[in-house]
Amino acid sequence: MTDTDLHWLNRAIDVAASSRDHGNHPFGAVLVDADGNEVATAENSVVTDGDLIGHAETNLVRLAGQKFGADALPSMTLYTSTEPCAMCSGAVYWSGIGTVVFALSEAELADMTGADPENPTMALPCREVFAHGQRPTQVRGPFPIDAARAVHDGFWNKPE
Repeated sequence: MTDTDLHWLNRAIDVAASSRDHGNHPFGAVLVDADGNEVATAENSVVTDGDLIGHAETNLVRLAGQKFGADALPSMTLYTSTEPCAMCSGAVYWSGIGTVVFALSEAELADMTGADPENPTMALPCREVFAHGQRPTQVRGPFPIDAARAVHDGFWNKPE
């Protein structure tokens, strides 16, 4: 993990904390252009928008596509507090965003959420989704950042 990665991952975790503060699931995403500038952020909006696919990454992809268009996205990097799920990985792939960097892995999230019906996590790493595409998507992560776990503390019910 580079210092730049750490900076932007911490920013994505801050966005996740904001998402939680706004009544949503604690996930956040940040899009950074090739020059290292933050160009967009997105929170999860599943609860407040009643949008079942309103994950931070899908919200960011939607925004980025409208704002920048397909030609600009391959040079951009999506930083996210937690590994993109299979749905979000598909959205990132179809957008053409070239690089994904994440802190908390999907497997670690599943350990934290258990059988919580709010997060029926799939055991499908984003690398596997991207590996089946026709264009490359670079992936870096998971990276052990305590704050990435802490933003979830006490949020998820782990029904047995």
